[in-house]
Amino acid sequence: MKITVIGGGSTYTPELVDGLVRRRDTLPTDELWLMDVAADRLEVVGGFAQRMVEAAEAPFTVHLTTDRPAAIEGATFVITQMRVGGMQARGEDEHLGIRHGLVGQETTGVGGMAKALRTIPVMLDIARDVARLAPGAFLINFTNPSGLITEALLRHSEVRPIGLCNIPWNAWNQIAEWLAVPAEDVEMDYVGLNHLSWIRGVRVHGQDMTEQMLSAYVNSLEQEDSHGVAPDLVRALRAWLNDYLRYYYHTAQVIEEQRAADRTRAEEVMEVEQELIALYSDPSLTAMGQQNAAYTRYNFADSTSLTFSH
Repeated sequence: MKITVIGGGSTYTPELVDGLVRRRDTLPTDELWLMDVAADRLEVVGGFAQRMVEAAEAPFTVHLTTDRPAAIEGATFVITQMRVGGMQARGEDEHLGIRHGLVGQETTGVGGMAKALRTIPVMLDIARDVARLAPGAFLINFTNPSGLITEALLRHSEVRPIGLCNIPWNAWNQIAEWLAVPAEDVEMDYVGLNHLSWIRGVRVHGQDMTEQMLSAYVNSLEQEDSHGVAPDLVRALRAWLNDYLRYYYHTAQVIEEQRAADRTRAEEVMEVEQELIALYSDPSLTAMGQQNAAYTRYNFADSTSLTFSH
């Protein structure tokens, strides 16, 4: 099996590699191809990925390339996790909303639409390469705005796309932790897709645990200083709410907070990414967890972070 990652120079890539290494018995991978247009980042992140695989004695090879057709040819799965225009463009998307009294965000509102307009043509071009060079491959999209891009692939390409969002996975594990049960025992009544979703009910072995889940959820919202949805809204709707719903339910509050902030989320992420790139450059780094502090700050501060495995 050949797995290809378009955007392999992303600082999320090592976590994906860690997941492949730990699941080597159930996901027998032969080749992992990391492709990126930024050769310098690819060298650093890809080098770390190669050391991880070698140290774990994993039975697959890691190839680094800037040649997209070579990376795609013969792939079983093609994963897209890219940012057209880089983090600077994300910053412009955020400022675009703030300048006009709107939410400044990379996946919703005017910023999300700007990102979609930049990204969809590139994604459709990648899809044409997949259809030509890896017919039958699944294209797994982890590029934002995930809903718009996945819909574009479904409507206007010949590939088999899957839109990936980690939020349902995170919610599933969080609810299991609240209820003190294994995640595989939790069944959720999950409504919606990607960044527009609710959980209306929870069962464990057939027993309705919705009230216990909602109580734990409200308690967590009341205790933490995160900018999540309001506990009173959860009580009124009687549902777990995707954090992105805050941009719709609490728009005025979000705009006020963004105007008062001394920097955008893009600027914050760029700073953390620099730390991670410096860490990944260390030739002695061979496994996830050794870079825990910076990565955790990146992962939990960004609600669109990748959490295949922790």
